[in-house]
Amino acid sequence: MATKVTLPLLGQTMEEGTIIKWFKKEGDRVEKEEPLLEVMTDKANMEVESPESGVLLKIVAQEDETVPVKGLIAILGEPGEDISALLAEAGAAGEAPAAPAEAPAEEKKVAEPSAPAAAAAAPAGGRVAASPRARRLAEEHGIDLAQLAPGSGPGGRIIEKDVLRAIESGVAAAPPAPAATPLAAKVAEEKGVDLAAVSGSGPGGKIRREDVEAAAAPAAVPLAPRVPLGGVIPFAGLRKAVADNLEKSARAVIPVTLTMGVDITEATRMREQLKPVYEKKHGVKLSFTDIVIKAVARAIEDYPIMNSSLEGDQIRIHDGVHVCVAVAVPDGLLAPVVRDANLKPLWAISAEVRDLAERGRSGRLGPSELSGGTFTVTNLGAYGVEHFNAIINPPQCAILAVCAIQKKPVVVEGDRIEVRPMMNLCLTFDHRIVDGAPAAEFLAHVKNLLENPYLFLG
Repeated sequence: MATKVTLPLLGQTMEEGTIIKWFKKEGDRVEKEEPLLEVMTDKANMEVESPESGVLLKIVAQEDETVPVKGLIAILGEPGEDISALLAEAGAAGEAPAAPAEAPAEEKKVAEPSAPAAAAAAPAGGRVAASPRARRLAEEHGIDLAQLAPGSGPGGRIIEKDVLRAIESGVAAAPPAPAATPLAAKVAEEKGVDLAAVSGSGPGGKIRREDVEAAAAPAAVPLAPRVPLGGVIPFAGLRKAVADNLEKSARAVIPVTLTMGVDITEATRMREQLKPVYEKKHGVKLSFTDIVIKAVARAIEDYPIMNSSLEGDQIRIHDGVHVCVAVAVPDGLLAPVVRDANLKPLWAISAEVRDLAERGRSGRLGPSELSGGTFTVTNLGAYGVEHFNAIINPPQCAILAVCAIQKKPVVVEGDRIEVRPMMNLCLTFDHRIVDGAPAAEFLAHVKNLLENPYLFLG
């Protein structure tokens, strides 16, 4: 029996995903839980596994196409199975290669649209319900799908015939579509390809990923990623997800930032002692970010209010200390989670941070690794930044910004002046949840742990 493959929910905030790559082609056999395709979500690129074993009978959503969650992307089954009913159910009847040229009788009857059909054609979230082929045809001819809703397909879904009828009747065109698909623009940015110099092979000359890769191939030395002056960057995918999260934080949170300077003389000495040991025994390179994460996790045990979030009319103090670490990726920012950081030894935190960062940059993180964090640490010290107000990652109540290490004159015991390695820590917290005094005490505790790092190694 044929099985529908739909786009799964790969994250709590995910509404749609863009098909990056199919690992199988139509006619290939696939096993259950075998990677079937790669999808770009609002947080990262992720692999989608096959829900069942069988033959890939039909790929409904093509590469570069954006599909809503639970939208049909493929059909699995056995060779020779009739899948027309499944395609019709999804509103794609008459658009499969094997479908008859004559449209089904029910599609010939063009009735006055009813209110329920109109509502179905324009779901909450603003995306008009349309079959993939109808959407591609409308894009090619500059047709605004919203003007065609409701369509004549099931539930008011717009199908290819509706778009063809609109083209014949001269329906007003939508604003010109972008010259490149979002994926093509992303690849062009990564490879340093000037889209203005690329000829598109897609509908209406639209630039696709293959066009960008072909243009980049002859270059002996890859150019630095850039966007031509006067061009555009697609505001979608991860970039838009980051922006939405920041906007949500700016609207809801009342942020206050406290800054303290930390003498990391002892932390530096400890790191130099542990680096060769950890590298030889565990194969990891210890960083200051790892040390800060461990200190923060230890301090949260004494100040659990810093591990909380506001839920309606109550403040929830989480029982697990799950520290997010900010990771810069080509098209945005990720914050993978080090779970139970307070219970893990320093070397294990170091190994996990390296692994999460590497897989985050290559788009191989799973949904569970990007959700459930209770506190965030972000570090811009490598860029020489001395102070910055980081944005709180909702629904968390605080974020710690780690700044550059600089040698500065410091008054020490006996009123002597010595040059010490100093580092600023900037704690931004939500004043709705945490008051200034406990936040300051927490930051002072983190400072004390970093200045006496052997206190948290046990």
